[in-house]
Amino acid sequence: MVSVEFKNVNFNIKKEKILNNINLNFEPGKIYGLLGRNGAGKTTLLSLIATYQKVTSGELTVAGENPYENERVLPLVNFFHQSNYNDDTDSIKAFFELRQLYYPDFNMSYAEDLLAEYKISRDKKMSSLSQGQASVIEAIMGLATMAPVVLFDEVTNGMDAPSREKFYKQVLNAKDRENRVIVLSTHMVSEMDYLFDEITIIHHGEVLVNETVDTFLESGYEATGHIEAIKQFSADKNVLHSRTLGTTRAVSILGQITEEEMQKMDELDIRFAPIKLQDLFINMTDDK
Repeated sequence: MVSVEFKNVNFNIKKEKILNNINLNFEPGKIYGLLGRNGAGKTTLLSLIATYQKVTSGELTVAGENPYENERVLPLVNFFHQSNYNDDTDSIKAFFELRQLYYPDFNMSYAEDLLAEYKISRDKKMSSLSQGQASVIEAIMGLATMAPVVLFDEVTNGMDAPSREKFYKQVLNAKDRENRVIVLSTHMVSEMDYLFDEITIIHHGEVLVNETVDTFLESGYEATGHIEAIKQFSADKNVLHSRTLGTTRAVSILGQITEEEMQKMDELDIRFAPIKLQDLFINMTDDK
């Protein structure tokens, strides 16, 4: 099975450092959520795996080999993102047949099943696709190409809510998923968090978080109570964010709750709840 590994990888454009000291390991059978604010370096990281660019230093391997200009590795990785098909007069069927020519593992029957799910005719011209339909075609190709490594970069952009939900279900039920690395780069964190086995957060070109979703969610919690009680409780805590309504304050705290802290919250009449993945991501990447 094919895995992807970064060891101390750096990537520069001229003198600008885009990625710094990246250490990651993407393994088959898992869905990875790649998160980061605009300009964080997510697309660059994916483009290195897809061999669009070459690392400046460090070691990147796919199936144990350097992927750059490597004909053995090239068919193993597929990179999908928003594309413009305005000048493509082929039908979807012809477009898929061309892809099958270059990627023999492309599963045409699977692709046509997915087209039927989205109620898109295979005879429709690529140039007549709406932005949402074009995104659907990218998503279908990613699922049906059957490559061991599939990279989706904001592929749901332009899709309406029902189409996105269908895509999420298809990712969970993807054929041969146990033997594939699936990476989803997205800003739709609240919609997609249930898909992810592991989370990788890139911030200013560096890996801020790389761990399982469960472990990540255990790294923070939200405490709510009277302003004075919250002030007393959170005085020595790492507070990521706070909001106040009247005499009530809620704070997002980085750290795990101890038995002693739970007892103190009971005494101060403070309620606590797990912090949502999206809230934790937003707060952890807020430079303020």
